[in-house]
Amino acid sequence: MSETTAQDAPMGRRERKKAATRQSLADAALRLFLERGYDQVGIRDIADAADVSTTTLFKHFPVKEALVFDEDADQEARLLAAVRDRPQGQSVLAALREHALRHRVGAGDTDADFAAFAELVESTPALRDYAQRMWLRHETALAHAIAEAAGAPAEDPHCAALAHFVLEAPRTAHGRADGHERVARAFDLLERGWNGVSPGA
Repeated sequence: MSETTAQDAPMGRRERKKAATRQSLADAALRLFLERGYDQVGIRDIADAADVSTTTLFKHFPVKEALVFDEDADQEARLLAAVRDRPQGQSVLAALREHALRHRVGAGDTDADFAAFAELVESTPALRDYAQRMWLRHETALAHAIAEAAGAPAEDPHCAALAHFVLEAPRTAHGRADGHERVARAFDLLERGWNGVSPGA
C-alpha cells in the first residue's frame, strides 16, 4: 500500500501544478485583455505575464480565444451532469432550471468584473465567434443527454430545440437585477408553453 501511495503522490503534485499554471495563464490573459484590448495582446505577452514559455501556454490553450473561456470543459460537464445525475423523480427541465439558476445566474451577472468580461466578448468578433461555436457544441451535447434521458433518438428535433432554448434562457438575465425571476419565467414558458403562461395573448 505504501508503494502505491508513493507512486500516486507525485502525480497529484503534477496535476496540481498543471492546474495552477493553467489558472495563472487564464488570469493573466483576462487581465491583459481587459487592460489593453484583446487584439493588442499577443501570446508572448501572456506567457511572459504568467512566467512560462509560449510552448507551455499552447499545451494548455491551443488557441488564443480559449484563454478567455478556460472553464469551458467544466461548464459542459456540469451541464450534462445536471441531466444525468438528477435526483430520482426530478424532470429533466426542472434539473436544468435548477442548474441555470445556480450556475449561470446570480451575483456574477451584476458584478463589475462579469460586466467587463461580457463587454470584452461582445466587442471582440473573434471572441464572439468562438463563444458561439462553444455554445453550439454544448447545445449538441445537451440535446443528446436530453434524448438519452427521454429514450428518444439522439438527433430528435424536440430534444435539440429544448437544448437550444435552455442554453439561451440565462441570457435574459444579463445585466438585470431581476435575473432569477426572468430566467424562472423563461423556464415556465418551456415547461407550460405560451398558452400556459401568457396573459391572454
